[in-house]
Parts: sequence; structure tokens; C-alpha cells
Amino acid sequence: MSESLLDTINSPDDIKDYSREQIDQLCAEIRERLIETVSLNGGHLASNLGVVELTVAMHRVFRSPHDQFVFDVGHQCYTHKLLTGRREWFTTLRTEGGMSGFPKPSESIHDPMIAGHSSTSISAACGLSAAKKLKGDDGYVVAVIGDGALTGGMAYEGLNNLGRMHERVIVILNDNKMSISKNVGSMARYLAGIRTRRGYIRVKTKISKALQKVPFIGVKINNVLFRSKKALKGAILHRRGTIFEDMGFLYIGPVDGHNEKLLERTLNVAKSMNNRPVLIHICTVKGKGYEPAELKPKVFHGISGFDIDSGEPKHGSTTFSDVFAGCLGEFAEEDETVCAVTAAMKSGTALTEFASTYRRRFFDVGIAEGHAVTFCAGMAANGLKPVFAVYSSFLQRGYDQLIHDVAIQNLNVTIAVDRAGIVGEDGETHQGLFDTAMLGTIPNIRIYCPAYFSEMKPMLYKCLYEYSGASVVRYPRGGEKFKPEGFDADGSDFNLIGEGSDTLAVTYGRIFGNLCQAAQRLSDEGSKVDLLKLGLVKPIPTEAVRKAAAYQNIIFFEEGIRHGGVAEDMCALLSEYGWSGNFTIRAVDDRFVPHASVNSSLAKLGLDPEGMYDIISKAKRTE
Repeated sequence: MSESLLDTINSPDDIKDYSREQIDQLCAEIRERLIETVSLNGGHLASNLGVVELTVAMHRVFRSPHDQFVFDVGHQCYTHKLLTGRREWFTTLRTEGGMSGFPKPSESIHDPMIAGHSSTSISAACGLSAAKKLKGDDGYVVAVIGDGALTGGMAYEGLNNLGRMHERVIVILNDNKMSISKNVGSMARYLAGIRTRRGYIRVKTKISKALQKVPFIGVKINNVLFRSKKALKGAILHRRGTIFEDMGFLYIGPVDGHNEKLLERTLNVAKSMNNRPVLIHICTVKGKGYEPAELKPKVFHGISGFDIDSGEPKHGSTTFSDVFAGCLGEFAEEDETVCAVTAAMKSGTALTEFASTYRRRFFDVGIAEGHAVTFCAGMAANGLKPVFAVYSSFLQRGYDQLIHDVAIQNLNVTIAVDRAGIVGEDGETHQGLFDTAMLGTIPNIRIYCPAYFSEMKPMLYKCLYEYSGASVVRYPRGGEKFKPEGFDADGSDFNLIGEGSDTLAVTYGRIFGNLCQAAQRLSDEGSKVDLLKLGLVKPIPTEAVRKAAAYQNIIFFEEGIRHGGVAEDMCALLSEYGWSGNFTIRAVDDRFVPHASVNSSLAKLGLDPEGMYDIISKAKRTE
């Protein structure tokens, strides 16, 4: 067996002079390392396997960090990390205290921007390039964006502005015909229509190489010809230019995204177009080089772990997402006005079966959360009951539409907020810690928080049928936690457990199970604490506030941001009653929570049973 090349790489400069055989070996070794690491740590495998040759070619042609790379969504940056001095650290990928699964400037100077949400790379590249130009920096900025991310509206805002700017920006459209859910919309069809044009780049490249060898005038003629690309393409393709050319870009493609040599040649052609934005359209296979991932790219998009030999994922137990989708299907069976909407997250929000069973009432709008909210508003205005299932961190992109298009009109739109609270290994960009604070500022909206599976259906029913305005049902990633024996989780707006203590502990959502365990430990030690579980957190039920006002000590545990959260809202309401007791809040204090397991993060925040026990013990008066 030949000596490992990957294990000798400490910077991108180490691969500049590799032979063609060494490049092929390196790409194979990178794929092996990706499969091995993700099988243990989980992560985004299929997308990373698809960009191995591209990333190697980028680092061969450009000079990072002088030239800057922006990856969109960011989860396909693993090869980039392996080549930029983080090889020895790669085994810690997505583990607590280890390497992030996304670009992170605090990790390396080779990561100019953090990226965890879709469709942002072109706008970021515009800003990076504008700053370079003002500072007299002649470096390039390369934005890598997928065809899935190109369904997001912000990508077009970036394209629209970049197309009129004379910047050294190269946009690489990685077209693998695949996002988390099947790509939808006109752009997906448009890209499919131009994938047949692969012969064009070969013709263009041969002409360019030949001209550049001509002494004195070759380079000038080359630039003139390529600036007259519409005429050249018309002759070769017998068709009009692309939408990207109409927006001001030099369009090159489609190109085989797994031909590293051709990718290098193409990138060099793009570099020769100084001060003019270029868009290179490459075609790749998601999961390239690992058959299970090629056959099931959705499964291997983001995976918790798997067996390498069989490709079988490590299946978990029933999740809140599963329960939500099942309940929604039951309502849809009885009511033809119930519809489901997703923003390219059909499988992530467990709506695959709903989409198959109720095909006409399922809508995937692509990575366009803002559009999804207004789309739901239009459906509701005409008498339907739309339910938009979306991850908490992605709903942030639809805040304006929730206010302007839904709440002001008091429309019956239901938002199913998945991945609420701590999500774990995806880290800062994906933690669902802001939705209650964000949504709590909006008038005419109700927010329900099931702590147990049995509460999902009654709460969803209230959203659909008992309240005419906008409603939210928010639930965490994964399954339910500890339930005390005899507790009837019926979806009530609130539950008060216990009597006789002057201390009340309050919470909502899944960490109620942790609070119950802490209370049980205190009880075993002869110390009492009463519990208030909120099922409805916006508005907080008046009766729940009235009952809480009878206690001298109140401790509120919240799996969300403190400022503007439910705890602060309740404290304000208590003050209106003239309450003057001791109010303690344990929540996420003005910071972002890094990647770690859910349980570890909750423990660090004092929201696990042990932490809650300690906090109650310290805050509680001697009875």
C-alpha cells in the first residue's frame, strides 16, 4: 500500500505540485477519511463526498487565505478543513470542544465567514470582495453554492448586485440535482435544461489555451472573444444565453465536477476574466464514491452515524417530528382544508408520508422560508388551514412575513416549529433558542409547547380549530423525557403540581421532565417544591400567573434565550399583580451555544436534573 498523502498535508501549499496520480490518490484518501469520521461522529456526508475534486482544484488554483472561499450552506466544507491545517483535528468533528461541522473563522484564517444557513454565500462574497477592492487587495473570492441553495431568494439578491459590480468574484454553482428534499420550482427545471451543454466548456477551454500561446496578441484576442461570449455560444449551441449572463456574469458550464484536471483548467479560465464576475456551473454526484450515499443521498445528507460496510444508519426511537406528522395526517384525513408546507425539509420534518398520501395538499417551496410564510397566508385567506413545518433556526428568516402577512391580518396559519431548543452537534447556527422570544413579540399569535407526545394532537387541534389567528406548536429534536408516574399529559394550557411549598419551579417543553426528576430528588430528601408546567406560553394563561403569585419564591427554567423570553414575560406579569417575591431565571444568557450533545449542553446550562436540583436548593428558603 502506498504511503498516505493526506497525512502529510498541513496547508494547501502542500498539494500545489502534486502529480496527476497523486491528486487521484489524494481524492480517494479524502473520501475514505470522510466516510470513516462521519460514520462515527455523524455529520453531512453525501454533500461532502460530492465536492472532493472541486475543493482540491480550488486549493490548487487559488491561494487561501489570500483568496477566500465561502461555502453555502457550509456543511460541505469538510475537505476544505482537511486541506487547511486541521487534518489532525478532524477526528473531533462535531464533538464537544472539537471541530465544527461548518466554516468557523475562530477555527482558521482559511474560513472567512461562518455559514450555517442557506443562500448567503453570494452576498457574503460581494461584501468580502468589496472590502478587498477598497483595501487594494487583489485576491479573489470564490462562492460555492448548491442548486438547492439557489432556490432561496437571497441568492438572487446577491446575484443581482454582484452582476453589476466589477469584482474578482467567482461563483461556483454545484449542481447535484439534490437538496435535503428534491429540488423544486422553475430554477430546478432550468438547470436541468442546460446540463446537456457540457461540450461547450471543452470547446471554450481549447480555444482559450490555444490563443494564450500566441505571442504578444494571444491573451488580448482571448479576452475579446470571451467578452463576446454570446456570439460564440450562439455559434456553438444555437441558442440564447443563460439567465446568469443576462444578469452580468460570464457563464461557464456545465462542467464535470469530478474531473479535477478539467476543474483546474476551468478555474484558471475564470481567473483570467479580471474584474468581471464569473459563474461556473459544475455537475456533481451527491455521495460520490460511497455507494450507499449515492443511492440514498437524502439519508446521508445529515446522519447521526452508520455502519460503513452495510451503509445502514443507526436508527433512533420515535421523535416529536414523527408524532407531529402522524397527528397532522389524522387531521388531514378528516379535513380537506388541512395542508402541509415545507421549505425543502420534507424528510427532516417527517412529512414524507404526508406528501405521498395527500399529494395535492403538500407543498415544498424550496429553501424559501419567507415565501413559505406568505404563501401560507394566501392559502389561509382563501379558507385553507396551512401548517408550515420548519426548523426553529430557519423560521428566523420569515419573521417579517409572520408580522406583516399573517399576524396583522389575523390569519389561521399554523407554524410547526421543529428542532426547538438545543439541537446538539450542529451548533450555533442551528440551535433553536430564539423562537419563543422572537414570536412572543408578535400580537395575535399563540404558542403551544408540548412536553410529551400525548400533548401534540390536542395542541395541534387548538391551533387548527380553536383559535382563528396564527398559532405555533414548538417541539424539540428527538424524543420525550422523563414523565412522572400518574401525570396526565393532556395538552392543558398549564398544569400545577403539588401544594404546600412556598417555592414554585416553572418551565415548559421537554425540560419539564428534567424538572420532575429534580423535584423527586428534593422530595426524597424531605424538601418540597411545587411545579408549574406551561403548555401555552404566549399568552401565558392569566390563571397560571394568578396561582404563581401565591408563592414567595419562583424559579423559572427556560431552554431558550433569556432576554425577551417567556420567563421575563411572566416576571413582568407577576409585577402587575403587585407580587414582590424572589424570582430566579435560569436560561441562555446573551450568548450563542456551541456544538455539543444535547445532554451535555443542557447540563452546562443548568437545565438537566442535576443542575435544576442545585439551583432550586440554593434559591429555596428553609421551610
